Amino acid sequence: MNFRELKIKSGKNLLLGKNAEQNEKLAKQFIGKENVILHTAAPGSPFCIIDDLKPKKKDIKEAALVCAKYSKDWRDNKSDVLVHIFNGKNIYKEKGMKTGTFGVKKFKVIKVKKNDIKKLEQNAKTKPDSVRKTRDK
Repeated sequence: MNFRELKIKSGKNLLLGKNAEQNEKLAKQFIGKENVILHTAAPGSPFCIIDDLKPKKKDIKEAALVCAKYSKDWRDNKSDVLVHIFNGKNIYKEKGMKTGTFGVKKFKVIKVKKNDIKKLEQNAKTKPDSVRKTRDK
């Protein structure tokens, strides 16, 4: 499965699904694990997983920014985006849930500001290393 893999500023890898099928496979790999997982409050974003068991707050904020940037919420509304932050121990899949849909028992919320997403998009155009694509996995 070709997941999107990005490297954030700290050097840690961030794994992202590209569609519902990839989100399904990616999230299932981390059910029950401690890794930090992010997804927008609204449907239609990649599951973003930080490939580190103890990421720093700045890593989580940067991952939330990337999650928001790749979301349908941002694409359609161009406004602040709410991102849920949880770990694999808090997600579950029930029979009948659509592909790419999971339940979350406990999460935190971070609001990613519109201007921060715009800055990330601008930086990606001028400095491709700001969040680097390492490869499709």
